[in-house]
Amino acid sequence: MTDLRGDAGAPAPDHGVYGISVAAELSGVAVQSLRLYERYGLLTPARSDGGTRRYSADDIARLKRISELVDAGINLAGVARILELEDDNAELSAANTDLRSTNRTLRKAVRTAKFVETVTQGGDNDAS
Repeated sequence: MTDLRGDAGAPAPDHGVYGISVAAELSGVAVQSLRLYERYGLLTPARSDGGTRRYSADDIARLKRISELVDAGINLAGVARILELEDDNAELSAANTDLRSTNRTLRKAVRTAKFVETVTQGGDNDAS
């Protein structure tokens, strides 16, 4: 069975647990606005087996970000584009971090290989 709990027994941040009225209260966004944002594709809450929307902690954070942008006077098409760019940026940043880690590992392996080669060659020269 998959563990859907995060630290301290709380649900994982991407696990939908909040109904629409609780999500509205937690995010400060009206229920009708939540439905509108979903229609515009700004967020996609999970659905229960019965079809009820279930919002996650990540969804609540996204709703708060949407509210900030709307309050700044950005229309929903602009909000969608900004969120898309922010999501892309986060993915690229994570990929960059992974590549940097891989690069460090490869550089260390090359240094180790060069050291082993030097030691091995040095040992061969002493035997001659």
